Amino acid sequence: MLQDVLTAVIAAGCAGCVYLAAAARVVKQYERGVVLRLGRFVGGVRSPGFTMIIPFVDRLYKVNMQIVTLPIPAQEGITRDNVTVRVDAVVYFKVVDAANAVIQVEDYRFAVSQMAQTSLRSIIGKSDLDDLLSNREKLNQGLELMIDSPAVGWGVQIDRVEIKDVSLPDTMKRSMARQAEADRERRARIINADAELQASRKLAEAAQQMADTPAALQLRLLQTVTAVATEKNSTLVLPFPVELLRFLEKAHQPAPEPGRPQPPRPLDESASAPAPAAVPPAPDGAAPDLAPAPAGSPDTAPAGSPGAAPDGSGLPVEADGADPGPPADPVSVTPVRAAADAVSHASQEDWPRA
Repeated sequence: MLQDVLTAVIAAGCAGCVYLAAAARVVKQYERGVVLRLGRFVGGVRSPGFTMIIPFVDRLYKVNMQIVTLPIPAQEGITRDNVTVRVDAVVYFKVVDAANAVIQVEDYRFAVSQMAQTSLRSIIGKSDLDDLLSNREKLNQGLELMIDSPAVGWGVQIDRVEIKDVSLPDTMKRSMARQAEADRERRARIINADAELQASRKLAEAAQQMADTPAALQLRLLQTVTAVATEKNSTLVLPFPVELLRFLEKAHQPAPEPGRPQPPRPLDESASAPAPAAVPPAPDGAAPDLAPAPAGSPDTAPAGSPGAAPDGSGLPVEADGADPGPPADPVSVTPVRAAADAVSHASQEDWPRA
């Protein structure tokens, strides 16, 4: 009899251990438990820790309450300005109501993923390309509102939505690169033009200062020669101003003596020729009386004079009978050579003696 009682107690203890093992559940800190008894939600949400359920009657569903990072696959769409792009994003959400997340939706993760994809396509169609590239904060807020509206009834809260990358076609990338390059070139030209304007103003002030002080021009010329000579080139380009020639010409001319006449000055081309003398009208039927020119007039010259040709052709020759040669071509003569020839010819030997 005692043996039967002991066997029954042992059997009951084993059955209790099996029942306890089947009914005991542990809910983690970041989880919440939802119990369905015979298919009905009872008892509320189970808190973290140790909890008991009725075996074979109750079913416990554990819901993760942590923030979930859900990547959205890249979606291809056409923007409002007819540009084809591929945009991918990421959604951060968490479950705030475990009962609704289990009861109201079959799989809240899949539901949030699909809602995020459709909302992203809608945002692409409503936005311009410039907004997708530069104004992402506004698009992220709009995308978050579009996903969060239906997710509230599922017990899910959308924490944040971020657009990760916007993929553009190669042709569009090249077009945008050309646009950026043209804009950079425009700004560079404006900066260069501004620099040229400021430099021209400074050069104008420097030229005015040099005009007031002629010696400054010579100093500047010497500085230029020094700067070019430091390069150690085989060819030296030296600017030679005409004003320096005029200065040297005036410096080499001797002072006029009281008894010596001045050298003849070249005729001014701008001066007007003397008008011919008026001839009185002749009577009717008579030829005009043309009086011979006086012997001292410039129109006639004696045969032996140095200014007339011996053959009477009127061509000027030198005093010693040498041919002056063909006249120099004014186009082929440079200003520097013409000035040097003028200085060499104006010597004391060519001046007429007193």
